[in-house]
Amino acid sequence: MRGLCVVVGLAVALAGCGSPRGVLAPVAETVPGASKVSMIVATTRQAANDPGTMFTGERGTMASFAEITVSIPPESARKVGEVQWPRRLPGNPATDFVTLQAEQLTQKEAIAWFSRSVKKTPKRRVLVFIHGFNNRFEDAVYRFAQIIHDSNMDVTPVLFTWPSRGSILAYGYDRESSNYSRNALENLLQWLARDPAVGEISVLAHSMGNWVTLEALRQMAIRNGHIPSKIRNVMLAAPDIDVDVFRSQMVDMGKPRPNFTLFVSQDDKALAVSRRVWGSVNRLGAVNPEADPYKQEFADYKFTVLDLTKLQGSDSLNHGKFAESPEVVQLIGQRLASGQTITDSRAGLGDHIIGMTAGAAATVGTAAGLVISAPVAILDANTRENYGNHMQSLGDNISDTTKSTGELLTKAPADALHQNR
Repeated sequence: MRGLCVVVGLAVALAGCGSPRGVLAPVAETVPGASKVSMIVATTRQAANDPGTMFTGERGTMASFAEITVSIPPESARKVGEVQWPRRLPGNPATDFVTLQAEQLTQKEAIAWFSRSVKKTPKRRVLVFIHGFNNRFEDAVYRFAQIIHDSNMDVTPVLFTWPSRGSILAYGYDRESSNYSRNALENLLQWLARDPAVGEISVLAHSMGNWVTLEALRQMAIRNGHIPSKIRNVMLAAPDIDVDVFRSQMVDMGKPRPNFTLFVSQDDKALAVSRRVWGSVNRLGAVNPEADPYKQEFADYKFTVLDLTKLQGSDSLNHGKFAESPEVVQLIGQRLASGQTITDSRAGLGDHIIGMTAGAAATVGTAAGLVISAPVAILDANTRENYGNHMQSLGDNISDTTKSTGELLTKAPADALHQNR
């Protein structure tokens, strides 16, 4: 606890104002040299009353849809791999990511938008992106726009965003929200696979988004007897998944399977904490792909595995290399555009990979989340928000847990204290 207080104290001392809320409120126009990315959004989030927020982190009772166009500043004003968040509203399209259009749609309107867009896309390719833990709605929108732009992908972008409260202490809620959303993601993928206008589908999942993705694919395989052949590529970025659970999911998927690409990073500090919290079982996104049993298993699965451990990122936690690395996002875009599967045969690709995740549950999860996020809070304005509330919550949880544990031990029979030693 003393070490935790030191880390948190440093983070709070250096904290400033976070990025403004309401960035999805459209600006009047963009500037010469800026780029535009338009996407269709399917979400299980609850609609917000504020048009600049659009959707909250709470769970909606049914799937909702939206069309969003993001303006990305000219190349001279930005660094590839980064999202340039506005410091104040309205954002400046010359230097910031800004929203040009954001409109909620009915399902019929969303289908019509998608049909128009996919018919204009070479080979009618679709990319579905599923974000990870601790993402507000605008986080997912702007990150996906950055990935599409920086990778030069010529695809129809489809964002699937599930209810995340955008808080480091909401790991349990986020985890259950991913379970809550797996049927909706399966329905989306089933519909895309059955649409005659769609040529092929690629899926890119990050962090906890891998869980909802693999569960949706598993359900599809069980329901259909196989995964539809139109789903050609599945890219798993820093999956925070128990390796034993993953093996079970692969068995349930059966064969044939899509081309799987796994991005791993052994220096992912967040995944290292997650491993300790969840019973010291390895997390899929942090294994050594050159060590058995993983080397043989990945060969049997016919997986392409890219190890990004040696890739230097700007995040001290080695948290989001796949999206922040120009080499990685451009590799993804080039391979998908040419209809090839991603391989690690090109020089240097074996030194690249990904990162992300954090967490636990109850008091342990709260403390782990604070330890993980404290360095991020120093560097990332979004993480600084509500840090005082997080600390208060941690204190309350510790107090309640200590009291409950003391009562339990006082009342427990002596033999119960010694069983299973």
